[in-house]
Amino acid sequence: MITIFHWKHGSKSLDRVPPEALPGLSAATLAKGDVLWIDLDQPTLEEEQSVFGSFFRLHTLSIEDVTRLRREPDALPHLPKVEEFPDYLFVIVNPLTQQFLDVFQKSPMADATEYATLTQLSAVLTHEVLITHHAVRLACIDQVRAYICRHEAQIERGPDYVFHLILDNTVDEFAGVLDRVESSLDELESVIVGRPVPSFFLRLLRLKRQIIVLRKTLISEREVLVRLARGEFELVDERETIYYRNVYDHLVRFTELIENSREMASDLMQMYLSAQANHLNQIMKLLAMISTIVMPMTLISGIYGMNFERLLPDKENYFGFEIAMGMMALSGALSLAVFWWRRWL
Repeated sequence: MITIFHWKHGSKSLDRVPPEALPGLSAATLAKGDVLWIDLDQPTLEEEQSVFGSFFRLHTLSIEDVTRLRREPDALPHLPKVEEFPDYLFVIVNPLTQQFLDVFQKSPMADATEYATLTQLSAVLTHEVLITHHAVRLACIDQVRAYICRHEAQIERGPDYVFHLILDNTVDEFAGVLDRVESSLDELESVIVGRPVPSFFLRLLRLKRQIIVLRKTLISEREVLVRLARGEFELVDERETIYYRNVYDHLVRFTELIENSREMASDLMQMYLSAQANHLNQIMKLLAMISTIVMPMTLISGIYGMNFERLLPDKENYFGFEIAMGMMALSGALSLAVFWWRRWL
């Protein structure tokens, strides 16, 4: 689906342009001060060709990066990056998927193999045009679209300002996720200190895997934002760099938080293994005590053979062997029951 917003500087109005009118538009025909935002939401091949083929031609390498998830649905999204070309600025970031946000809020330690954590948002910026492309629907795009409809004059500040709004909403989505990660780690810590069980160790492994993915993305996006915030590119106006710097500050703080969470997850894993080792030592100590108590009895019974006439069942009893085997099975079952009750199994 293609959504087009056209800010007309002359009439100071924002128009919603139908996709059918796109062939009649071009960056060259835009009046001075006009701003055009084209959003491709889960586009088809024909929609991509109409934008990147007819309206605005991209470099072949940029086209390959933009269409990566459509061409390879099972592939991972491209890592965040920013590249400057002679006539446009090309940026890729990795927003969180809505499915991940929904599942993670319910259960941060759920198995993440059935859904994607991150997706790809590609953006092309010129002085007059902003083109965004994403293979799944993104809440950050919907929020900026609603904001532009309420405050139409804000789009006049240029594509770089609109893209800053998108990045700001993209980064803010990490805040709730990081808070949930921290609270989950605190919950696991109290459980591990009390009574560690293998199921909690599996949950901790899943959570740590999510932390590693988030950390890698935040670090990569931080490198993109620092280049945008220091005025390295001509297509990012100097007055907008302060807004990019604000987004960069958020990323720095989130990166520190995820780094602390990663270290805490590693510490909890070591704590769990230590607790399990200590628990195993207690079990081995008790089993050694039992073996020490029973060993003399076993020695005495072995020396005497336990072949006494008054012993029941004795060798004269026809069912003596069956009774002895039953007593052995019963003693084994009682031992297993005790081990299960003590949670040694």
